[in-house]
Amino acid sequence: MRYKNNLALIAVLILSFFTFSCASNETNNTEDNSAIINVTVAKSAVNTNAANMELTGQVESAHASNIATRIMGYVTKIHVKVGDRVNAGQLLFSINSTDILAKKGQVDASLRQAEAALHVAQKDFDRYTVLFKQASASAKELEQVNLQYQSAKSGVDAAKSMQAEVIAQLTYANVVAPFSGVITQKLADEGSLANPGMPILTIEQTGTLQITALAPENSIANVKLGETAAIKVAAADINFTGKITQINPSSQLTGGQYIIKVSIPNTVSNKVLAGMYANLLIQNSKINKLDTNINKNVLVPASAIIYRDQLTGIYTVGSQNTALLRWVRLGNNVGNNIEVLSGLAKGEEYIISADGKLFNGAKIKIK
Repeated sequence: MRYKNNLALIAVLILSFFTFSCASNETNNTEDNSAIINVTVAKSAVNTNAANMELTGQVESAHASNIATRIMGYVTKIHVKVGDRVNAGQLLFSINSTDILAKKGQVDASLRQAEAALHVAQKDFDRYTVLFKQASASAKELEQVNLQYQSAKSGVDAAKSMQAEVIAQLTYANVVAPFSGVITQKLADEGSLANPGMPILTIEQTGTLQITALAPENSIANVKLGETAAIKVAAADINFTGKITQINPSSQLTGGQYIIKVSIPNTVSNKVLAGMYANLLIQNSKINKLDTNINKNVLVPASAIIYRDQLTGIYTVGSQNTALLRWVRLGNNVGNNIEVLSGLAKGEEYIISADGKLFNGAKIKIK
C-alpha cells in the first residue's frame, strides 16, 4: 500500500514539472513575441567645438569713475542728470561750504594782519640798516630788528599756506568732471549728507567699451592675451571679433573664476550699450592634435541621455536589433548637446527617440 502511495506521489511531481515547463515556455514565447519598438538612431560624432570655450559677459565702459567729494557737507545742487553728456571740467554738483567760507574769511583776515606786520617790520629793518651804516645803531639792535622782520615774513607765508588750503577745500565743494563722458548713475539726491569718499555720481567715458566675462579655473590656462574672441550681442543683433586685453591673475574674490576683458572695436562701439549681455566664443589654440582625450569626446543630444539614480546611460543598438543600455560618463553641455567622455565611441549608433518605452533587450526596428 505504501509502495502505491509513493508511485502516486512521484507521478504528481512529474506532472507538476511538465506543467511548470510548459508555463515557462509560454512565458518565454510571450516575451520573445513582444511588440517591436520603432526607434530613430544616429551615429556619435566628435565634438568639433571641444577646443573652444563659451562664456557669457557684459558690456561695460573701459573707463568709468565714481565721483565723490573730499569734504563732509550737504549736497546743495546736482547740476546734471543720468544720461547727460558732460565735458572735462564741467561742474557736476556742489556741497554746502558755509563753514569753509567762514574759515576762509578768518584766514584772509589773518593774512592781511600778517602782511601789515611784515610791512612795519620791513620799514624798521630798512631804517636800522641805514642807522647801522651811519654808526647810529648797534649791531645787536640791527640783529633784533632783522629777527622781527624774518618772523613777520614767516607769518605771511603761514597765512598764505592756510589760505591755499581753504581754497583747495572750496574746490572740493564744487566737483567737476575729471573727463568727458556720460552720467550713468546718480547715487545721492540734493539735501543728502555727503561724506568724504562717498560716491555721488558715476561717469563713463564714451567711445571706449569692453566686455567683462568670467573664465572657469579649468580653462583659464588656455586663454592668452592678444587672442581673439567671436562675440555676439543679441540685444543689438550684432556679431564681431574682439581681442583679449586683460586677464586677472587671481580668482580669490570671484569664487574661483578669473575675470577676462575683451575689447570692442571702435567700428561697432556705437551700436552697443553698457550693460548689454554678450556671448563669447574663444578658440583654444593650445589644444594638441594628439590629445586622445579630446579626440574621443563625442556629442549626443541631451534628450538621449537616460538617468538612473546617480548613473547616466544611453541606449545603443545591440545584436539582433535589440536595445542595449550602456552607462556613460558625461562632460560639458554644448548648446542642446552634451559631451560623452567615456562609454560611447565615435561612429557608434545610439537611439535618439523611440515610439515606445525602451528597456534593456527590447526588440527594435530602425526607422
